Amino acid sequence: MKETTNMTDEIEVGGTGKEVGAVLVLADGTVYKGAAIGARGAASGEVVFNTSMTGYQEVFSDPSYCGQIVAMTCPHIGNVGSNPLDDEAARPHLSGLVVMRPSSVPSNWRSEADLDDWMKHHGIVGIHGIDQRALTRKVRTDGSIPGLVVSPSEMADLDQLVEQAGGLPSLAGQDLAGVVTCPEPYSREDRDVQDWVPAPTVDRGKAVVLDFGVKRSILDCLWSVGYRVEVVPASATCADILGHAPVLVVMSNGPGDPEPVSYAVQTARELVGKVPLFGICLGHQILGLALGASTYKLKFGHHGGNHPVKDLKTGRVLVTAQNHGFAVDPESLPKGCSITFKSLNDGTLEGFEAPDRNVRTVQFHPEAGPGPHDARFLFDDI
Repeated sequence: MKETTNMTDEIEVGGTGKEVGAVLVLADGTVYKGAAIGARGAASGEVVFNTSMTGYQEVFSDPSYCGQIVAMTCPHIGNVGSNPLDDEAARPHLSGLVVMRPSSVPSNWRSEADLDDWMKHHGIVGIHGIDQRALTRKVRTDGSIPGLVVSPSEMADLDQLVEQAGGLPSLAGQDLAGVVTCPEPYSREDRDVQDWVPAPTVDRGKAVVLDFGVKRSILDCLWSVGYRVEVVPASATCADILGHAPVLVVMSNGPGDPEPVSYAVQTARELVGKVPLFGICLGHQILGLALGASTYKLKFGHHGGNHPVKDLKTGRVLVTAQNHGFAVDPESLPKGCSITFKSLNDGTLEGFEAPDRNVRTVQFHPEAGPGPHDARFLFDDI
C-alpha cells in the first residue's frame, strides 16, 4: 500500500504547537516530514545548505539561488523580520526554503513583516521543523541533490512524490542567467539611494554591468566609489556594451552553470583587451571560460557568509560571503593568468588576473559584509 500523508492535518513540530504539515523529498527517496512555512504548494530545485548566521533576507533574495532549495544551517531564522531595503533584487528567485525554527516574533526597529509573511508575499514554499543537521550532513556527504518541498491542501502520495523527485534535473547544463537577467538596460541612478551607501566624492566614469543576476549591493558599491552605473541584459553584445562608452565592464554574479551561457562567454571574449573587465562569482567563471580555462561542478558548492579566502598578494585572510556551485579549474588557466585568491577551506580558485589583458576576477562576493568589510577594497582598486 502506498504511504500517504495529509498535509492539511495539524501536527506537532518541536514543541511549537499545531501546524500544517509539509514534506521535503529528495531525488534518492529520502523524505523529511515537518511543518509548512510561507506559501502553500510545491517547489522543486537543487537542495543546498547555507551556513550564514546573519543576513538571511539578503541570502533569500540573491538571484544566484535561482533553481535551488536553500536549507539554512543556523537553527533560528527570522529573528529580525524583513524590510524592502534589504532585498537584493526586485523579487527572490530561489525555489524553496528549509529552516529549523522560524521566528514568528521579529525584533528589529526596521522590520515590516515576519519571515512567513515575506515568503507568502513572494510565493516561496518552505518547510521547517525537520532534522536540519541530518539534512546538512547528507548534502555534504552525498553532494547537492534535487528535491521537492510540498505543502499542498490535498492528500500527498509519498511514493508519487519520490518518483517525481527522482526525475528532477541537475543544475549542470542549465542557463539560469537568462532567467534572472533584466529585460532591458537601466541606470543605477534611476533607483533610490540606500541609506547605508556613502555618496561618491569622485566621478570615475561609466561602469557597465552585464547582469547575470546582479545583487543590488554590487551596484551600490560601484556607485559609492564614483562609477556611473549602467546595467545591461546578459544577452548584450560587445557592440551594445561598448556603445555605452564604459571605462569598466563588470561581469556580475548569477546562478547555475557557466558553460551554457555561451553567448556571454563569447561577448566576454570579444571584450577582452578593449576595456577593463572585472568578474564576480558567475562572472569570474565566464571570464575564465572566455580566456580558455575550464569549469567544473563542486560537490555541494560554497554557500555562506563565513568562507576564509587568502589574498596571495598580501597574505591577508578575508572572511567572505559565497554562493556558487561551480568553479574554475586553476590548472586550466592559460599563460598570462595568475591566481590572486585561494579558498582556505578546500583550496579552490577564488580569483585570478590577467594584467596584460586588463582582466580581474573574484569568486566570492566583495559587496557582502561578513568580515564586515574585508573585501570592499576591491571596488576601490578596480
